[in-house]
Amino acid sequence: MADDNTHELVRALFDEWALSGRSEVMQRGHEATARQACARFRLGANQRYLDIGCGNGYSVRWAADLDASLEAVGLDVSGEMIALARKRSSEQPNARFIQAPFPLPELRSGAFDAIFSMEVFYYLPDLAAGLADVRRLLKPGGRFACVVDYFEENAASHGWPEMVGVPMNLLSEAQWRDAVEAAGLDVLEQTRLYPPAELEVEDWKREVGSLLTLARRPE
Repeated sequence: MADDNTHELVRALFDEWALSGRSEVMQRGHEATARQACARFRLGANQRYLDIGCGNGYSVRWAADLDASLEAVGLDVSGEMIALARKRSSEQPNARFIQAPFPLPELRSGAFDAIFSMEVFYYLPDLAAGLADVRRLLKPGGRFACVVDYFEENAASHGWPEMVGVPMNLLSEAQWRDAVEAAGLDVLEQTRLYPPAELEVEDWKREVGSLLTLARRPE
């Protein structure tokens, strides 16, 4: 029941943000670091891509644009975000969207070459179960890029749960690495991502950056 309540709080929050226009603010705020993370995938023809917590679908559209044979999938608990994503991706037949919480057992095991998530996994009521499902969904050798701004080393983020009224998992860099490895994934890289100098951003984005944990499912 606690899991259901957290999913409902997150759904309501992101429905509100979608309706208020905040999805565009989120995209602008995350786009530069999201592109840096997604570049690690080196996606190509006939591959399958999943964005967990896709918001308005911006990364799904990037992936779909790479090759017509690539299947790009976005998953989000917010129905309003999914409605935005579908509207903005209407001319991309290789982009599709699913409104559901994660983990989602209905998704086929070993189906994806790459899985991306931006600012989502700390919302999961059961982080270990979510990471285990990422491993299940990846093909052997497939990659997972998890980016978070809410982490122990970013003191500026610590008040966010109270600010938005949603519980979050606060982990350190080392704990993120440990959690990903405990799910049976090999960590390839853990680093900070920073926006380009010309962007106007909060001070912490320049000083602390976003935390990327890049992992792969063993062959």
